[in-house]
Amino acid sequence: MVKPRNPKPAPKPVSKPTHQDWRAAARRELDARDDKTLTAHTPDGIAIKALYTAEDLAALETHDTLPGFPPYVRGPYASMYAGRPWTVRQYAGFSSAEDTNAFFRANLAAGQTGLSVAFDLPTHRGFDSDHPRVAGDVGQAGVAIDTVEDMKILFRDIPLDRISVSMTMNGAVLPVLAAFIVAAEEQGVAPERLTGTIQNDILKEFIVRNTYIYPPAHSMRIVGDIVAYATRHMPRFNSISISGYHMQEAGATVVQELAFTLADGVAYVRTALAAGLEIDDFAPRLSFFFNVGMNFFLEVAKLRAARLLWAELMAPFGPKNPRSSVLRTHCQTSGVSLTSQDPHNNIVRTTIEALAAVLGGTQSLHTNAFDEAISLPTPFSARIARNTQLILAEETGIADVIDPLGGSYYLETLTRDVAAAARALIGDIEAMGGMIEAVERGLPQRLITEAAVGKQARVDRGEDVIVGVNKYVSDTEETVDVLEIDSDAVRQRQIDRLASVRAGRDDAACRHALAALRDAARAKTENLLAAVIAAMKARASVGEVTAALEEVFTRYRAPAVSVSGVYGAAYGNRDTGLDAIRADVAAFTADTGRKPRMLVVKLGQDGHDRGAKVIAAAFADIGFEVILGPLFQSPEEAAQEAIENAVHIVGVSTHAGGHKTLVPQLTTALRAAGGGDILVACGGVIPDRDRALLRAAGVDAVFGPGTQIPKAAAEILAAIRHGRSARPAASEIGS
Repeated sequence: MVKPRNPKPAPKPVSKPTHQDWRAAARRELDARDDKTLTAHTPDGIAIKALYTAEDLAALETHDTLPGFPPYVRGPYASMYAGRPWTVRQYAGFSSAEDTNAFFRANLAAGQTGLSVAFDLPTHRGFDSDHPRVAGDVGQAGVAIDTVEDMKILFRDIPLDRISVSMTMNGAVLPVLAAFIVAAEEQGVAPERLTGTIQNDILKEFIVRNTYIYPPAHSMRIVGDIVAYATRHMPRFNSISISGYHMQEAGATVVQELAFTLADGVAYVRTALAAGLEIDDFAPRLSFFFNVGMNFFLEVAKLRAARLLWAELMAPFGPKNPRSSVLRTHCQTSGVSLTSQDPHNNIVRTTIEALAAVLGGTQSLHTNAFDEAISLPTPFSARIARNTQLILAEETGIADVIDPLGGSYYLETLTRDVAAAARALIGDIEAMGGMIEAVERGLPQRLITEAAVGKQARVDRGEDVIVGVNKYVSDTEETVDVLEIDSDAVRQRQIDRLASVRAGRDDAACRHALAALRDAARAKTENLLAAVIAAMKARASVGEVTAALEEVFTRYRAPAVSVSGVYGAAYGNRDTGLDAIRADVAAFTADTGRKPRMLVVKLGQDGHDRGAKVIAAAFADIGFEVILGPLFQSPEEAAQEAIENAVHIVGVSTHAGGHKTLVPQLTTALRAAGGGDILVACGGVIPDRDRALLRAAGVDAVFGPGTQIPKAAAEILAAIRHGRSARPAASEIGS
C-alpha cells in the first residue's frame, strides 16, 4: 500500500452553538439593545421568547401523545380531519323565519354541512314581538321566534333527521328548545333522531352577554332539567355548549376565556350530578364553544390546552367511559377583531383565525363575514365567509395530517404555559367555592372588564396595532353594501302571526298547560322542559311561557359592574393626548364648579355591554363623573335617570341595530320631560347611512368603532361647553 504524500490532518470537531452564543449574536444584530427585546409577554403575563429549541421540548410531558387518547392534546379523535373534515356550520339569523330559511337552504346547497341559528334579542330575553319593551329590537340581530309556527317556517324543507342544528339560546332556552322539538315532531322527526346542540350556558350570560331572565339558582335548575331530558330522550343531541366565545368578545384574555369556560363546565357537571344523573350518562354529550382571535399560536395553544385541562378536571368525577373526558368544541372567528375601517381587511383576519381554529383541532367552525362590524352580513359577504372554510378544507391540504403543528418547540411550550395559567385561575375559582359563587361575587365580571379596559388603552396609545385603525390608516373611506333590516315591518309581521296563532288555538288547553308549568316550577321536582313542551304544543308563545315561569322565579336584574383606574394606568404617560384632555376636564371643573357628568346607557334588549363599561371606566379616569345605567332600559327610563341626575350628556352604547328606533325615542323623551338641554352622543356599531338619521333626531355626536377615547372625550367636552343652544353644526362634532 502506497502511503499518501503530506496527509491532511483530521478536521477539528466544530462545537455546537449554544443558546448563549445565539443570544450574543442576536444582541449584536439588535445593536445591543436590552434583552427584553427578545422576550414579549401576553396580557396574561405568559412569557413569549424569541427562540424555542429542543431543550424546551425535552422538558414537556405531553409533546409525544397521540390524538384520540388521553390527555387528548392532539385531538379528541384518532383520525381527526383525515377521516372527516370539520363541520362547516355558519351562524345565521335574518330577521324573519322566512328569510333565514331561504338562507339556510341556499347554504346547504352550496356546501354547508350544519346549521347554526342566531335569534333576535327579544327572543333571547323571553319577550314576544308584540311586547312594548322590544320596539326597535325585533329581527335586528337574528331571527324572531314567537311560537312553534315560526320554528316550523324556519326549518321548512330542511330534513331535521339528517341536518345537525346548533342554537345559541340561553335565557329563553326552555320555550325555544321546546318549539324546536315540537316543530321536528310535526315534521315527522322524533326527538331521539335529532342531532345538534343547544347552548344552554346561562353562567356565561351572567358573566358577559346578559341574556339571562331568571336568578342564578333557578337558571341552573333549568340547565339541569334540559340535560336530564336530553339524556333520556335525545341521545344524539348535545344538551349544553359551554361557551367562552362571548367572554373574549367582552374583553377576556385567552387565559380568562379558557379558565372561566372550563370552570363553568365543572359547575354544570355538578348540577347534572345533583339532578340524579351518572357522569357517563351525560358527559359524553357535553360540548364547548371557543372564540378564535388574531394571536395565531396563542389560539392554537388554547384549544390544545383546553382538551388537556378538561381531561384533568373530569378525572375526580370518576368516569368509566373515556368519552366523558373528551372536550369537543365548536369555534367561531372573532367578531371583536373585525373593523369598520377598511372592512375588506376583515377577510384576511377571518382567514387567519379560521386557520388557527382548524390547526387547533376544532370539530365545527363558523367564519364571520367581513361586514359584521357594520351590520348583519349580506348574502355576498356570508358566501365569502363560508367559502373561506371550504377553501381551507379542499385546497390547502391541511386536513390531510393530524395536528400538523404538533412537536413545534414553540407551540408545545405555549400549550403548557397556557394550561398552567388557566389551571391557576381555575384553582382560585375552586377556592371561592366554584364558579356559581365566583359569578355571584362578581369575580369573572370584574376581571374581564379590567382586561377590556386595558386592551382599549393599549389600542388607543398604539401599542396593540390594528391595521387601518391606529396604524396604516387609509386616506380614502371604503364603503360597502350593508344589509338593511326594517325592524318595524318585521315586527308587524310577527305581531300578525302571533294574533293568528292565538286566534286559532284552544285557549283553555293553553291556559291549562301554562298553569301546569307554573305548578311544575313550584314543585321543584318535575322536569321543566317536559312541561314547556306541552305548553308549546298547545301553542303558547315564548313570551307566555317566560311570563309563567317569571311569576314563580322572578326576573333577575344584575348590578352594574364598573372599574376605575385601569384605563389611566394602562395608558401610561407615553402620549400627551390623555394629559391634555385631563387638563381640559380639570379646567372645566374649575370654571363651572362641577365635573362634566355623563350617563352611559344601553337601550332595549341589547346586553352587549363591553363598550359601555369601557367608556364608563375610561371617561372616569379622564375626570368625568360617570353614571353607568342599568341594562335593558327603555328610552323613557333612561331620559328620567338623566334628568334626575342632572347630567350634561347621555352616551348611548349600541351594538345590535336598535339605535334607529330607540335613540330618537330617547331624544323625544328628554324633550318631553324637560331635559331638552341634555346632550346625546351615540357610539358603537353604527353604519354611516344611519348618521344622518341620528343627527336629525337631535344626536350631538356619533362615534363608530375604533374611535380613540381621548379624542372622543375632547369632542364631548367641547359639545358640553357649547351647550345645546349654541352648539356648532352637527358636522363639526363627532365627525
